[in-house]
Amino acid sequence: MKHTPYSFASMAVLATAICGCAVGPNYVRPTSPISPTFKEAAGWSPAAPADTLDRGDWWTLFNDPTLNALAAKVEVSNQNIVAAEAAYREARAVVSEQRAALFPTVDLTGSSTQSGGGSGTRGSVVSGGGSSVITGVGGGGANRTTEYRVSMGASWEPDIWGRIRRTIEGAAAQADASAADLAAAKLSAQGELATSYFGLRGADAQIAVDRTTVEAYQRSLTIAQNRYKAGVAPKSDVLQAQTQLFNAQADLAGLDQQRANFEHAIAVLIGEAPGNFSLAPAPWTWTVPNLPPGVPSTLLQRRPDVAAAERRVHSANAQIGVQTAAYFPDLTLTGSYGFAAAELGSLFSSPNALWSYGASIAETIFDAGARHARVAEARATHEQAVAQYREVALQALQSVEDNLAATRVLAQQSDLRREASTAADEAEQIVNNQYKAGTVDFTAVVTAQTAAAQARSAVVQIAAQRQTTAVALIQSLGGGWKSP
Repeated sequence: MKHTPYSFASMAVLATAICGCAVGPNYVRPTSPISPTFKEAAGWSPAAPADTLDRGDWWTLFNDPTLNALAAKVEVSNQNIVAAEAAYREARAVVSEQRAALFPTVDLTGSSTQSGGGSGTRGSVVSGGGSSVITGVGGGGANRTTEYRVSMGASWEPDIWGRIRRTIEGAAAQADASAADLAAAKLSAQGELATSYFGLRGADAQIAVDRTTVEAYQRSLTIAQNRYKAGVAPKSDVLQAQTQLFNAQADLAGLDQQRANFEHAIAVLIGEAPGNFSLAPAPWTWTVPNLPPGVPSTLLQRRPDVAAAERRVHSANAQIGVQTAAYFPDLTLTGSYGFAAAELGSLFSSPNALWSYGASIAETIFDAGARHARVAEARATHEQAVAQYREVALQALQSVEDNLAATRVLAQQSDLRREASTAADEAEQIVNNQYKAGTVDFTAVVTAQTAAAQARSAVVQIAAQRQTTAVALIQSLGGGWKSP
């Protein structure tokens, strides 16, 4: 008996030695359509995935202290991020659970039993079946049997064909995908916050512009009324001025609603009830980050959605191995060692020791093609994941190209819009003076004022567009300009 543990250990070592192979294809990152450079920005080129690199606090590129303070709350309080973080912890726990299957299962049991029979039987000792049962005559004329038992057992299924290792590999890839999903949730929430914040500041600037326009229209109405009372202008001038003023006031009221919607969106993004949150009007920081040449060529690699899609391909690839392992037999090793006795005091003595060890092997002979179907299913799932990964990569490239083009065009338009606004303001002033002098009719004033108001609004709108486009470009490149 003293050599028994060594025999079991020898079996375990032998099983471990043959666990060096894992059936199924080893993972190779799939290729995807990709261009050597970005067409919309010469000198930028994509690189290999490295989404674990630090993205930094990219929103600080806009130099807005209020935005910085709000962005800090998003990562802590946004409920989508909280949910994604919990999903990541869940995926990590699944990996640990699957990894535990590589090791033996050990259990410890203990028991104490008594049984009795008729008074005609006498005590005896029965041995056999790996246990000792001691019987004797109990009180009251009844036969009573007492047994104490304690044992430790182990069971282990060696991963000869790599099924467990492929399962762990797939779970680890899913955990990595979940980590990328968490990064994507953070980037999305931060991007939505920045976009909503710039929308709110744009609404504040537009409100200021419209208030100036309303004041100008009010002055024009007063002039028209005075000229009408003096008999030098028709009543239609007054009516035109009133129409223009009331429309401008209605537009101003609509901006209040728009601003409120942006404020409510910001509240939800930072995890607060909209009724408990308010953001006072403040000067708008018009900063638009400059795109440093060369740096973004290394940033597309950090897009978390691309990384998540690629890691799901890895997980699907591992499932092919899991299903292929079903073609091969399963080996299970078992062993136990313990003691049994009629008296508790002598339970752990050598004569009462019990042991057993063994091995079993099982192989499916016929399953009507079920294993073949499961392998085919796993391969099809892998091919689907590859196609989805390539589609995500293509969409990522499109997003970068779109935002690069928008960034370039909006920068050109911004200068032109400012020049147009300056010219329209000057034309408005000239026409107003001409109307006061009676050399033009009020229709010319309306036309000039409308053109000037539209030009001023266009300046505000394009400034907001440039900032929100910068946010979209940052998101499409995986977050920030920080060079890895």
